[in-house]
Amino acid sequence: MSLQVKETNSACGAFVTGIDLTQRISNDLSGKLRDYWLKHKVLIFPEQNLSNHDLENFTLAFGEFGDDPFFGHIEGHENIATIRRDPNETTSIFAEVFHTDWSFLDIPPAGTCLYGITIPPIGGNTLFANQVRAYESLPTSLRDKVESLSAIHSAELGYAPTGAYGDEDKKNGRSMNIIPSEEARKKYSHPFVRTHHETGKKALYSSAAYIQGFEGLEKDESDSLLIELYQWQTREELIYSHQWSEKMLIIWDNRSLLHAATGGYDGYQRLLHRTTIADTQF
Repeated sequence: MSLQVKETNSACGAFVTGIDLTQRISNDLSGKLRDYWLKHKVLIFPEQNLSNHDLENFTLAFGEFGDDPFFGHIEGHENIATIRRDPNETTSIFAEVFHTDWSFLDIPPAGTCLYGITIPPIGGNTLFANQVRAYESLPTSLRDKVESLSAIHSAELGYAPTGAYGDEDKKNGRSMNIIPSEEARKKYSHPFVRTHHETGKKALYSSAAYIQGFEGLEKDESDSLLIELYQWQTREELIYSHQWSEKMLIIWDNRSLLHAATGGYDGYQRLLHRTTIADTQF
C-alpha cells in the first residue's frame, strides 16, 4: 500500500496510512512527512505496533529530542515519558487546560509525539485548537491589542512544589511520574503573536495555562485580556477532537496549536508514551 494522507475535515489534522513505522524512515520519507506535518499540524498514524525504540526512531526523524523538565521517564529510555491514569485515580485530569507544551522554556519544543498503549473504550479525547486560524480570524480591535505584545511564561502554577501538580498532588495519589521543582518558578518572555520559522505563518502562542501576564500591562488589564484571548483561541470552530485507539501514534506542532486533555473514562486504565521534539529556534 502506498502512503495516503486523509484530512480530518476539521480545523486541523490528517490521518496517514500505508506506512509501517517499525521500518527505517528514509530521508526522503522524513521530508514528506514533515511537509504534511507542517501543513496539517497534527498527523495521526493508526495501527502502528511500535516498540519504545520505534517511537524514538520516529521522533528523531523530525528532530533532536527535546527537554521534559518535570517528567520522569521510563526505565532504559530517558526520552520517553508516560501519560498515565489508573482506574481508581481521583486526582484531576492531567493537562485539561488548553496549552502548548513547555512554552515556558527559552526555546520551547517544536513538536510532541504521543502513542496509545492502553486506551479506555470511552472518553479521553485530545482537543487541538488551530492557532493560525485563531490569529487570522482576529477582529481588528483585538489584533491591534496583541500584535506587539510579549507574554511572560512560567510553569509555576503547574509544576512548582506548591503548584497544581506539586507535592500535595503527589500525596493525593497521582499515578503519573511528575517531578515538581523550584525551577518551575523561572520566567521567560515570548511574543504572543508568533511567526513560525518553517512556514512563515503567524499564530497566537500559548494560553492561560502558562502565561502569567503581558509585559507593560497592569495586572487587571493583563488578566482581562488573557481571559478574552483564551475564549477566542478555544472556539469550537478552531478545534479538532481526536478519538484515540490502541497502537495509534500522533505528532503535533506546538508552534501552531493549543491542545487539551479530556476525561470521561473513570474506572479505566489509560496509558500513553510521549516524546518531545526540540526546536532549533523560537
